[in-house]
Amino acid sequence: MKAVDIIFYCIAIFVLTTGVLAVTTRKIFRSAIWLLFCLMGVAALYFWMNANFIAAIQIAVYVGGIVVLIIFSIFLTQQSGNQMPKPNFLRIIVASITSLIGLGLMLQLFAKQTFKTTNKNFDIDIATLGKQLLSTDANGYALPFEVISILLLAAMVGCIVIAMKPKTQL
Repeated sequence: MKAVDIIFYCIAIFVLTTGVLAVTTRKIFRSAIWLLFCLMGVAALYFWMNANFIAAIQIAVYVGGIVVLIIFSIFLTQQSGNQMPKPNFLRIIVASITSLIGLGLMLQLFAKQTFKTTNKNFDIDIATLGKQLLSTDANGYALPFEVISILLLAAMVGCIVIAMKPKTQL
């Protein structure tokens, strides 16, 4: 096994472990911190693949934007140190079945895909990438660029929902 493979597996195990910890911990602040580490691990994978610009975007948008918004909204609530309620058994079963179906579909797609290994690095300059980000033709990324903006809007709405205080009953 080559050193490159060992580095990839170490980063992949880190991403998977922190991702599982992000969704299984019962303290909301710790969950946000594990999500931060998971997204940083994904950025490390991008750096490992020599896609430096995409890694920087990963850090700026997801780590710098979404996670900071989530942590900010957690601190706005009065219960930032409390544990989240334990989910009921039916919700755990539905989530497990949904996750297994998603895993099965992903493995089916991986089995059909032929991955070609090349030693070719990403040689795209930033000006070309910027033109493709705003282009609407076949090689353009205007739609994913807009989807990211909707994702940031959804994260802001989620942060507001987390920060809202529950109404007291009379």
